[in-house]
Amino acid sequence: MRHGPARGGCDGGGDVLRHGVLLTWRRSDDPGSGPGAWPLPGPGAGAVPLKQGRSLMDWIRLTKSGKDLTGLKGRLIEVTEEELSKHNKKDDCWVCIRGLVYNVSPYMEYHPGGEDELMRAAGSDGTDLFDQVHRWVNYESMLKECLVGRMAVKPVAIVKGILLKSKVPDLPAKEISPSYDWFQTDSLVTIVIYTKQKDMDSESVIVDCQDGCFRAEIIIKDYSYLLHSELSHEIQEDISVRVAEKTGKVEIVLKKKDNISWKYLGHPLENHNSFTEHREKGLYYRKCTLISKVDVTHDTKLYCLMLPPGTHLQVPIGQHVYLKQIVSGTELVKPYTPVLESLHSDSQETQHPHNKYVYVMIKIYHTGLFSPHFDRLQIGDCVSLSSPEGNFKKSQLQDLEELFLLAAGTGFTPMVKILNFALTNITSLRKVKLMFFNKTEGDILWRNQLEQLADKERRFEVEFILSEPTCEWTGKRGRISLPLLSEFIKRSLEDSRVLICICGPAPFTEQGIRLLKDLNFSQEEVHSFTA
Repeated sequence: MRHGPARGGCDGGGDVLRHGVLLTWRRSDDPGSGPGAWPLPGPGAGAVPLKQGRSLMDWIRLTKSGKDLTGLKGRLIEVTEEELSKHNKKDDCWVCIRGLVYNVSPYMEYHPGGEDELMRAAGSDGTDLFDQVHRWVNYESMLKECLVGRMAVKPVAIVKGILLKSKVPDLPAKEISPSYDWFQTDSLVTIVIYTKQKDMDSESVIVDCQDGCFRAEIIIKDYSYLLHSELSHEIQEDISVRVAEKTGKVEIVLKKKDNISWKYLGHPLENHNSFTEHREKGLYYRKCTLISKVDVTHDTKLYCLMLPPGTHLQVPIGQHVYLKQIVSGTELVKPYTPVLESLHSDSQETQHPHNKYVYVMIKIYHTGLFSPHFDRLQIGDCVSLSSPEGNFKKSQLQDLEELFLLAAGTGFTPMVKILNFALTNITSLRKVKLMFFNKTEGDILWRNQLEQLADKERRFEVEFILSEPTCEWTGKRGRISLPLLSEFIKRSLEDSRVLICICGPAPFTEQGIRLLKDLNFSQEEVHSFTA
């Protein structure tokens, strides 16, 4: 079922909520706050407009000007906790991140999240604050000219002969820690990982084989098991992954380049055979090849990226990846939620396999930084793509009876895979409704496909709401509001199992969460895609 006039055209007129705060630019290609910057300062906070001449490019020019940004005339010093705590004012602000101390005072006016957000870490260790939002940011590059020095090593306390360790996370019990083994034939090497977990799937396995190095990461709930070795012999490019869901056994099959016997698998590299909390691991990137870009609307395109031959990676539903490129000598990173090639599930079976290709839908802001440079990539050019991140779990959809999706603009992108998976796999599902907010008709992403899906699938209903429609528009008008939501989101039965997903610009998402609370939906029934 669908609502609104059945005209063609599609695009995302809003903005999907992106990550960023403290030391990076979020939505650096969004025209809505200063020269192309839209930060997410913190929970419930809004963007802070930047002054003229305080854009990302202005910051890059300042760092390359040769000006002393530390106040130490090029010296690097060892900083004690006592010394660090003294530098806690806006005009004298030092922050420690992972043992490195930076003078962020010169950066204050360039920070899209505002000075107050930076001051939360003034004179202290800001590592946890940094990690909460964007541990993926290359802060060493962004603030290298602001480096004051390293933190002094604190003396380790010894009590009655016992070495006291600081902040060591509790690891899973040894009996549930994964293990691995390997065996070979004349032509193959098979690496077997025993996860000791049920309901494992191929999305939990990420493999990268390049330049003679083998790297496999197995995601087990909030933990990550890593194998990382320099292989003893060369292999062919293509690999295969098999997962036994009931036993949790993972098999990674490598093809030998030469049919000779291997005496050992390889030399261990950093963090080999480790099992740690997933958030403690830095993001791993691999270079992907752009193989197609297709106009979706006047300002949005669908890009297809091909993973390297030695990579196995499937982006789970509701998770995002980071794209990285070098702009004017500075590394920029932006998060995007991959979509499908099409909403028509039958076409997926004949197209590119999901473990070899990634589709991203990107709105191009011509006055921005990241997206115009990305759009100038030619077919065959490379871009770095990270491993997936995100806290949405497929289990949230199990046994669901009613699913409501609230999207504004490109906040539609996480809904694509959720919509496809729910309609295809959740047999208990009685109803799926999408409420799609945009400015104009030309800003509706994949409108034709959504209308076709609504005509074909009796459980699916879509409604388009425009904030700046033409006089010919006969559908609903306005912005997210209590009357609109109360009419759209209704339980069929009092005890129906319901999930509501919401994504869009920060004000849209925050307002939506407040309204859903007013409508008496519980926190467990609402999932917001926010930074």
